[in-house]
Amino acid sequence: MRESGGMMSPTALVRSLFVALCAAVLAFAPAQAQQGFTVTTTVSWTWEDAGEDAGDTDDADDDAAIDEDAALLDDEALADDADMAATRRYAPIATLATLGRATAHYGPFAVIDATTVRMAGDVTSATPRQFAAMLAAHPGLKRLEMVDCPGSLDEEANLILARAIRRAGLETVVPSGGSVRSGAVELWLAGSTRRAASDAEFGVHSWADDTGREANDYAASDPVHAEYLSYYREMGMDDAKARAFYALTNSTPFDDVRYLTRDDMARFVTLH
Repeated sequence: MRESGGMMSPTALVRSLFVALCAAVLAFAPAQAQQGFTVTTTVSWTWEDAGEDAGDTDDADDDAAIDEDAALLDDEALADDADMAATRRYAPIATLATLGRATAHYGPFAVIDATTVRMAGDVTSATPRQFAAMLAAHPGLKRLEMVDCPGSLDEEANLILARAIRRAGLETVVPSGGSVRSGAVELWLAGSTRRAASDAEFGVHSWADDTGREANDYAASDPVHAEYLSYYREMGMDDAKARAFYALTNSTPFDDVRYLTRDDMARFVTLH
């Protein structure tokens, strides 16, 4: 409202000055910013909790939550997470031998050159897959040197691996100072030809299942025994030798190890 005589009221005058001041600030702000003012923009993201229905999210939401570290797990870590088979034949020692320089590693296997691979470490459910990947990448391999092999945590996987070694036609070798124990002895038996240094050691003992029962706790007619006997015959033993070798291994409890020499093994299979 204007006062008489065309003069503005004090209130209106203050309002007009305020509006003019704001306009001036807006007009000069860009120029001032060019002279050194920094404009900072803060964006806040809000994660909406899906509550009890979180499990019903679609695949796109699942992809956004991928744990990249978990996605990069190698076969060693996958093996640690895998379920073990019902039986194992395993004889570890305090420290495993090292394999030295290699061109590639696949679980317990280290490719040394175009024809030779060395092994140190145990067999898990992942090991047959690692062996297959190695052969695919290095088809010229001919010789498996078993340096320090404590056996298998998964006997089913161990026998799968053993038959794969035989199909690949690999020579199995225990070099000087080498040690194959427990389930690894089955792997050595799988060689198309077998060699062992005079000081090579072969550790044998009974297998055990996941309840602690050992081979001699099962009836002689149990099918679990037939699986081993069939394997030994498949690797070249006649029936009498297969039964004798199986009985020899099972005469030593799982928690102990009986060591055999190269000459002891030559009683059951041909060495080269």
